[in-house]
Amino acid sequence: MTSTTTPPATAGRPRSGRRQRRAAFASAWLGWMLDGFETYAIVLVGGLVMADLVGPDASPMYFSVVLAVQLVAWAVGGLASGVLIDYFGRRRVLMYSILLYSVATGLAALAPNFGIFLALRVLAGFGMGAEWGPGSALVAESWPNRSRGRGVALLQSAFGVGFLLATGAFQLLEGTGSDAWRWMLLLGAVPALLVLVIRRTVGESELWQATDDRRRDVARRARAGETLTDDERALIGFPLRRIFADPLWRSRLLRLLVLSAASLVGWWAVSTWIPRYVGEAVAAAGSSTTTVTLIVLAYNVGGVLGWLLWGVLADVVGRRWTLWGYYLGALSLTWLLFGVDWPSLGWLTVVVFVNGIFTLGQMGWMATYPAELFPTAVRGTAITTVFNGTRFIAAAGALLSGSIVAGLGGISTAALTIGSIYALGLVFSLIAGPETRGRPLPD
Repeated sequence: MTSTTTPPATAGRPRSGRRQRRAAFASAWLGWMLDGFETYAIVLVGGLVMADLVGPDASPMYFSVVLAVQLVAWAVGGLASGVLIDYFGRRRVLMYSILLYSVATGLAALAPNFGIFLALRVLAGFGMGAEWGPGSALVAESWPNRSRGRGVALLQSAFGVGFLLATGAFQLLEGTGSDAWRWMLLLGAVPALLVLVIRRTVGESELWQATDDRRRDVARRARAGETLTDDERALIGFPLRRIFADPLWRSRLLRLLVLSAASLVGWWAVSTWIPRYVGEAVAAAGSSTTTVTLIVLAYNVGGVLGWLLWGVLADVVGRRWTLWGYYLGALSLTWLLFGVDWPSLGWLTVVVFVNGIFTLGQMGWMATYPAELFPTAVRGTAITTVFNGTRFIAAAGALLSGSIVAGLGGISTAALTIGSIYALGLVFSLIAGPETRGRPLPD
């Protein structure tokens, strides 16, 4: 039986107090920003790590393995966290996930060999993947209905800010020599301090707490042998099973997974190959390698702007048409970037920047739209399944990126071919679910 009831439209005010909402947002934002720092830091120092732990002539496959394994661990941690936050709460899982990835990253800085380093990156991946769900749910469930898109988008932009901070930190530490990667990863232990802040200042989501109280009461009555209604039996069921048992929820989830595949696979193709593509253009122009860093930085700045713009448009225009516009922009800009021989590095930088707005900035929809399509009891499971379910495809791509480029005849052809998956988003963005702009969250 589908549960589609929602609170009355007058519930536009946040249920949580303003102070609690600010504390929850600040903690989730910092956690996600530091997650972004961790993610990009390993990309920046990957070459140094392999040279130090494997040898100066290490095959690129070693680093590909690290990225692929970390992506799989991220996906597994994210999927597991969805069930955990539905059962144990948003706040508790947020604390433990941050603690896991920060401690594992700090220990990886001390790794004496590749095997230990890889094992610690797996643990860090679990924690990094698990952090997104509870933070996103906390913010979505405490933010006013009329501006939820902007609040969640501001949260998601923290990931791009982490990219920028990692780039700046690497520029400062690059001069320390072969140990620069160890200093970068030691900085990754800093988020552990955030757990203390969350424990002292952040309360649990009131929406989740009310649902958990009902679930515990139903479970108690079930143990006592009382007769339960169909809805009550569903409430104490496994969240993912509940979603797939409900035709409406199952249909929504499967369509959202197609959108997720379009966003993640397209972004992976673009973000993975931009540095190499730009590097070839910079070398041909006779410019310094610093130019490559600056152009890639422009992509990340565009991503942050894109996240923020997504929130504004989603609250003004609506979720579905904003998402459709982002897919159109991503498809067009990917073809424009990799399909045109740009006459100058200046024009190339502009196109990379605008591409970042659409390909990286569109990720904001995953924390906004799915949260508004599923009730509190299964919301964590639903949003983390959407966000992480297709990362296994991206992990395979990271492992096989060299073969993909060779098989498709070069970086441009590979990026144009795989980046065309954004066309799927143009179709499914308008049929994934109803418009939810300004509506209360399903309860």
